[in-house]
Amino acid sequence: MKLYESGLFFDEMLDGNQPKPHYRSFHRKLSAFSKEQLEEKNQQAQSSFLRQGITFTVYGAQGGTERTMPFDFVPIIIPHKQWAVIEAGMKQRVDALNCFLHDVYHEQFILQDDVIPKWLVESNPYYFKEMLGVQVPIDNHIFLAGIDLIRDENGVYRVLEDNLRNPSGMSYVFQNRHVMKEVYPEFFSKHTILSLEKQMAFMKKALLAHRPRNLDASAEPKAVLLTAGMYNSAYYDHVFLAQQLNIQLVEGRDLIVQDDMVYMKTIYGLEQIDIIYRRIDDDFLDPTVFREDSLLGVANIMEAYMAGNIAILNAVGNGVADDKAMYAYVPDMIRYYLKEEPILENVTTYLLHDDEQRAWVLDHLQELVVKNVSASGGYDMLIGPQASNEEITIFRQKILENPNQYIAQPTIQLSRAPAYQDGRFYPCHIDLRVYVMKGDDIYVLPGGLSRVALKEGSLVVNSSQGGGAKDTWILKEEMQHVKSSSGCTILDGKI
Repeated sequence: MKLYESGLFFDEMLDGNQPKPHYRSFHRKLSAFSKEQLEEKNQQAQSSFLRQGITFTVYGAQGGTERTMPFDFVPIIIPHKQWAVIEAGMKQRVDALNCFLHDVYHEQFILQDDVIPKWLVESNPYYFKEMLGVQVPIDNHIFLAGIDLIRDENGVYRVLEDNLRNPSGMSYVFQNRHVMKEVYPEFFSKHTILSLEKQMAFMKKALLAHRPRNLDASAEPKAVLLTAGMYNSAYYDHVFLAQQLNIQLVEGRDLIVQDDMVYMKTIYGLEQIDIIYRRIDDDFLDPTVFREDSLLGVANIMEAYMAGNIAILNAVGNGVADDKAMYAYVPDMIRYYLKEEPILENVTTYLLHDDEQRAWVLDHLQELVVKNVSASGGYDMLIGPQASNEEITIFRQKILENPNQYIAQPTIQLSRAPAYQDGRFYPCHIDLRVYVMKGDDIYVLPGGLSRVALKEGSLVVNSSQGGGAKDTWILKEEMQHVKSSSGCTILDGKI
């Protein structure tokens, strides 16, 4: 089956018009399907998501806000050796970022040593003075990280963004695998893929490791997941995780603080809570400390937090470490705290508060991507090669007026992979969100969420902009055939 020529882009599956070695088995299975069978299975997969209520919300959309996540059945397959490098790089990065968060809210050694400008931290809107000196459980600020990876035109993995506040989307990883096995069981017969089955147990262990310092050592901590409610764009994610972790899903109105202790209201009275996996932003967490108009949080919960009676995950104030300007310094954090070289590279980033870098960027705006360090979702961003002269002039003025607010990066040709939509295969750009869970140990979810820009030629993988998702397979390490005592050949523990 000929799909297309990979061309000048790095393609995950194809080398020219032939499948790469780790995709050959999948390609053979794919070639056995007729066009009618492929279309039937594709419709079956989309229907499965709809039946299970796997949706996300698009705010401001016409004709209703609930949509199913578009699913593409061609998986991203990553060989074991490549994944081992990614996994090691993820652990290293999250470890260094956690060291940074602890440091900037306590001793501030990295600022004293001028590795990172002090003003860059103190002017960050997500750096909360309320967290100075607060001892978080097990000195861990990052319970769950979502690190976004891309591959450039040379096939090099690079970190695009660190999400350390409320990374979403983990539920789709599990549901993509479920639907894939249900609708396309043929693809799994010849592949040995790392399983997702034990990952929720790892997540639960990491969650419960964050027992508050004042909790009796013999007591089993009680955890809940705090959601903003059913109208939140990631509500399905919240429901799924609460169910899988076997913890109560609560809203702010279900909790109350008395004498610096947090309680959940039940029909039997108040029940003490020890750990809150919160999926609402810092600004809405406590109306007595942050936004007074917040109806989503719990009044006085920060007092209980600072008193050591409740764990809040992820920790308050993590946003100082995942802003677009701070991202440029993560390799320096790794060298400073861990005394190691970064395993995974950043995308080259120009900091426009630096006179020399700013001058170079202003001369090359038509070649670069310029981003507002505080914005997300593609807002206040210039894509130089696609911009008009007027747009470039506007951004030049913005940078001159407020250089600290912007960074610039090269325009990267994201890697591509085949997608099947509307009865045909065509190449689409992708990225990968890898989930890292940290408790007493660090666990990396095998694979993560591969996001795909389903609009042909688009670079936007966001689901609200027409993006979709793919299953991500991590191939197990090749194992030698071993003869059992019964004479049967065993491969990977299966007869």
